[in-house]
Amino acid sequence: MLERVAAIAAQAAQVAGDCDVVVGTDDRRIADHAAALGIDVTMTDPALGSGTLRAHAAAMQAPSRPRSVVNLQGDAPFVPVDTVVQVVEALRTSGADVVTPVFQLDWKRLDRLRAHKQEAPFSGTTCIRAADGRALWFSKAVVPAMRVEAQLRTHPMSPVWQHIGLYGYTAQALSWFAEQSEPGTYEQLESLEQLRFLEHGRTIQTIAVHAPPQLMSGIDTAADLAMAEDAIARYGDPFPA
Repeated sequence: MLERVAAIAAQAAQVAGDCDVVVGTDDRRIADHAAALGIDVTMTDPALGSGTLRAHAAAMQAPSRPRSVVNLQGDAPFVPVDTVVQVVEALRTSGADVVTPVFQLDWKRLDRLRAHKQEAPFSGTTCIRAADGRALWFSKAVVPAMRVEAQLRTHPMSPVWQHIGLYGYTAQALSWFAEQSEPGTYEQLESLEQLRFLEHGRTIQTIAVHAPPQLMSGIDTAADLAMAEDAIARYGDPFPA
């Protein structure tokens, strides 16, 4: 999986330009594997409780402080290269504190998300966004609720946007999160770090992207891995070795 994610990051960095790829980890096995692949590695404190804090720690150890940081999680092997590039470019131009991708669900995908939540209620995050793409809210619930869903289903796309767990931060926003802020009420209730930015009045710009059918919110368990393998068997490998 590390090879896939590193290759995605490397291709995106090449396309976007002026980007460095670093693996930040607290696991020596991952660090050794990354080094064997020729990837720069930064060791982070095992006590850090989130990917955002690890991204900050890795950025602080860089030879020169970056202007912005994109955090591509190691459990996300199906994020398209062009999605990462779009996040980088939006960071450079949007003026937002944070940039993150979302994709609109058709009804089949929405039904599949709802079914999965019957077994794993906290899988998958949905997003409410303004007309200009600014994020208004994120939730582990499926939002918005739809009183007239039967009527809406005459259209091919649902009004639900699902979040992809890829983040771009300005250096200032990332430092604020790691060094100055405290978790907000709703961040703690939903266990969604991005809500800290919104609760404190910071801006998150969402970018609408195309999501391949294999895309998952993360591969964290043996069951998730089985689902990923099934998706590849069903839809093909979007990023073959």
